[in-house]
This record gives sequence, structure tokens and C-alpha cells, in this order.
Amino acid sequence: MASTSKPVYDSASYRVSAISELKELGKYRYLLGQLIRRDILTRYKRSVLGVAWTMLNPLGTMLILTFVFSNFFKSEVPHYPVYILSGLLVWNFFSQGSNAAISGLVWGGSLLKRIYIPSSVFGVSAIGTALVNLVLSLVPLVIVMLVDGAPFYSSMLFLPVSILLLTAFTLGFGLFISSLAVFFPDVAEMYQVLLTAWMYLTPIIYPESLISAKWMPFYKINPMYWMVKMFRLPIFEGRIPSWQEFLPAFAWAVGMLLVGWIYFTSKTEEYAYRV
Repeated sequence: MASTSKPVYDSASYRVSAISELKELGKYRYLLGQLIRRDILTRYKRSVLGVAWTMLNPLGTMLILTFVFSNFFKSEVPHYPVYILSGLLVWNFFSQGSNAAISGLVWGGSLLKRIYIPSSVFGVSAIGTALVNLVLSLVPLVIVMLVDGAPFYSSMLFLPVSILLLTAFTLGFGLFISSLAVFFPDVAEMYQVLLTAWMYLTPIIYPESLISAKWMPFYKINPMYWMVKMFRLPIFEGRIPSWQEFLPAFAWAVGMLLVGWIYFTSKTEEYAYRV
């Protein structure tokens, strides 16, 4: 009588490819939507103003920074409140989204041990929540433009492209940094210091015209320099970015998304045992 051998499952030989992870994420799109909904509702559940804090937070920061720095930069930058708020919206999206991606993967680690869900769902939902907050934050930007008398340009129709590039870059970077934080816990703490330095090395508070020509090449290797520029040009300068401005931003966005996604998915099977 011939013996039949059962297949043996070897976890060491199991690898989740970048493509298969993307397919699995598509299957769990309902869960993705529920996680975004949960993050938005629970974040402001007990506050009196609720989701309005999403709009008041960048507005309050803008007012403080405008009060502090307007005497220094107002002569250099007309409609300085619009200038600073347009940069803050981009930075808040990036910093909040990438930080949420780190905490989301750590929070979801215990869940990954009990049931199967694609681990990328936590990072993607974090960026999705930040995207909803960014769209809501456009409301105070419009209000500030009206109050400050800033013109509205037809080039602002380019903003969805700017937001798409920013989202792609933030998602890729968020996945990459959250994966590193799982294996090296100190990364999460070091990242807060990096964010502070990174913000001041990006022309958000101060105008680009103050940057010395000899330092400009260093600024241009900063990906957030290009992300802020893509968002600010249609609003503040009233023009669509040129190809020389668009291509570096596009390269950073697509490149970071690919690197972050491939690196993250290459470690997928280990996350449940690391957090």
C-alpha cells in the first residue's frame, strides 16, 4: 500500500511579495476604510469641537508663527500667513502620517499574532487618515486667503497632483520608517529629533530667497523641499510647476513609494514576532 505524504509547511520558505501584499490589501479594503473611520472619530470623540480641531490646529500654529516671525519675513514675503500655512499643511501631513504609521504597526502587532490581516493595512490607514485631515485643513487655508486678501489662481487646480505626490512620498517613507522601528525601537525616538531638524531645514517658516546660493544644492536634495514647493507654487505664486520643478518631486515620490513598499513587504512575515 503506497504511503501518501502530506505537504509540510515551512514558515522560513514563505515570503510575501510586494505584488501579493498589494492584492491582499485590496481584499481588505473594507477593514482599511473602517480603520480610517475609527482613527478620525476616536481622535476627537471627547473634545468639544470634535473634528474642527483638524482645522484649528494648523490655523493656531500659523497664527503663533506669523506673530513671531512676521517682523522678520513680512517684507520679504507678501501674504506671509498664506505662505506659512501652505507649508505647514504639507509638513503636518508628512509628520503626522509617518508617525501614525509607526505607532499603527506597533499597535497592530498583537492583532497580527491572532488573525491574518495584511500588515501594510496599518501604515496605509495612517496615511489615509492624514489625507482626510489634510483635505479638511484646506478650509482654514481658504479662510486665511480671504481674510488676508490673497488672490485665488486657476493654477490651484493643480493641487490634487501635488497632494498625490505628497501622499505617495509619505506612504513610502512611513512604511520604511515603521519597518525600521519594529526591528530597532530606538528609531521611533530618534525620528522625533530628526523631524524637528528636518522641518527647520525645509523652507516652511522662512522664504527661499534667504537661502544662500552656495547652500541651495543641499536644500535641493531634501525631498520635503520639493513636496512643499509642489503645494505652494499653485497657491502662492499662481503658477503650475515647471518640468525642472516637477520631475524631482515626481522622482522622490515614486522612488520612495517603491523603496518603502518593497522593503516593508520583504519583512512582512516577521512583524508579528517583533512587536
